[in-house]
Amino acid sequence: MTLARIEIGELDPAATVVVATGNAHKVVEIETILAPVMPGVRFVALGELGDFPDPVEDGETFFDNALIKARAAQAETGLPMAVADDSGLCVDALDGAPGIFSARWAGEHGNDAANNEKLMEQMAAVPDEARTARFHSSVVLVRGEEVLRGDGDCEGTVGREPRGNHGFGYDPLFLPEETPGKTMAELTLDEKNLISHRFHALEDLASKL
Repeated sequence: MTLARIEIGELDPAATVVVATGNAHKVVEIETILAPVMPGVRFVALGELGDFPDPVEDGETFFDNALIKARAAQAETGLPMAVADDSGLCVDALDGAPGIFSARWAGEHGNDAANNEKLMEQMAAVPDEARTARFHSSVVLVRGEEVLRGDGDCEGTVGREPRGNHGFGYDPLFLPEETPGKTMAELTLDEKNLISHRFHALEDLASKL
C-alpha cells in the first residue's frame, strides 16, 4: 500500500489526526477503531506529509516512547492532534525482556532474524509451563496539551521454533492463547488484528474518547 503525498496546508488542523507511522496498514487499523468515536476526523500517516527524522525513543516505558513519537509528530507537522503507539514482547522467564528493546534486542534495530535467534537461545532451557509471555501495546493520542492513552495485551507463550510467513518481529515464535496451536505468523492479517495487543490498546483508548 503506497503512501501518497499530502500537503499539510490542505488539511484542517481541527479535523486531522497525524498517525506517527509510515505504515499505511497501521493507519487503517487505527482509523477503523477510532473513527467511530471521532466523527468527521481524517487520519493521515506522518509519512504522507513528508520525510521526517525518527525521534530518539529513550523513554523507560512503552507509554513514554509512544508519547515521544506523538509529540514529535505534532512538532514536525504543526498539527495539534497526533496518535502513536509503542509495543513489544514481554517474556516472564526473562523478567519482562526484551520489552521496550524488542526491535533492537540483538543489537541492530529491526533485525527480526537476529532477535528471534537470541530469544530461542535464551529460552532453550525454559520448560513449556514457564514460557508465558505477552505482546504489550501502549497507544497515545495527543490533542494540544491533552494526553490520552490506551493499553492492551495479547497473552500467549514462546514457541521453540519459528513458524509461519505472516507478520514480523517475534510473530513466528509467539503462540497467542486465543489461537491454540498457531503462531502469530500463521494468522492472516484480519485474524491477527482481532486479537492483537494494538487492537486491545486502541479499544481501551476509544473507550476514553
